Amino acid sequence: MHHLNYHHLYYFYLVAREGSIAKAAKLLHVTPQTVSGQLSTFENQLGYSLFDRINKRLYLNPKGKVSYQYASEIFHKGNQLAEILNTNDEINTKEFVIGITNGIPKVLFFDFVHNTMREFANVKYVIKEDSFEGLLKELAINAVDFIMADRGIAPGTQVNANSYFLGESSLSFFAKHPLKDGQHFPACLNHMPLLMQGHTSGIRHALVSWLETEQLYPKIVAEFDDSALLKLFGSEDFGVFCAPSAISTHVEVQYGVHCIGNAKALNERYYAITGKSRADYTICEHIVDNAKALFTQNE
Repeated sequence: MHHLNYHHLYYFYLVAREGSIAKAAKLLHVTPQTVSGQLSTFENQLGYSLFDRINKRLYLNPKGKVSYQYASEIFHKGNQLAEILNTNDEINTKEFVIGITNGIPKVLFFDFVHNTMREFANVKYVIKEDSFEGLLKELAINAVDFIMADRGIAPGTQVNANSYFLGESSLSFFAKHPLKDGQHFPACLNHMPLLMQGHTSGIRHALVSWLETEQLYPKIVAEFDDSALLKLFGSEDFGVFCAPSAISTHVEVQYGVHCIGNAKALNERYYAITGKSRADYTICEHIVDNAKALFTQNE
């Protein structure tokens, strides 16, 4: 296909967003037959279908999902342009999208970015939380400008991006109640109920290896991809959990728990990832510099 018909693309976008031809037709004030015809024409022009049709329902297939991601970005930018032109308002005309992986502590993320958000106050910030793999896919199509993660890009990964090491923090263990007389860390973890980071966490493998090396065998009660949810269950005395020592004071105050020990051999590392196709690196550099400075201060 040589030229993209944006009229047909918009019909596809609404059908995908609303989940049905009937709902899209209602928004467009046309008949469902009209929408169905426009969608068929669009798919014929592309040379492939965008939906799987199962029991009279439409489901986006892999090509449809990619098309919908791009269409969402196109029409979102179009709405922003119309808004700017109609209001003559130059404030918040630029959007900067930051992706954060599920395992990054929210308070640490705040420490990394709040100075930048104040420094570049004319920018609208969009914060997305997703898995590492999900955010890399969005970075690849320029749907995300900057990713903060607990791992870097693995060697050989086919992603056109830059990866920056920000710093690292040892891990501390927290419990609802302080250790009793006679209990010592880390031996106290043996047979203790433990709340474990999920498989998407960058620290999980190192934590499991450390426990094996120390010959500690806690009882794993639950696993969490979301670090905030893990801490919440820890605050309700479901088990011991670990978090970066850099935010130890915050964790104790926010969740009403006690630090029972520090595993200095166990470190969580933090990275920033940016797309190479982005021309403006000013905001990215500002966040990276602030994050590195914070870790330097804590050394």
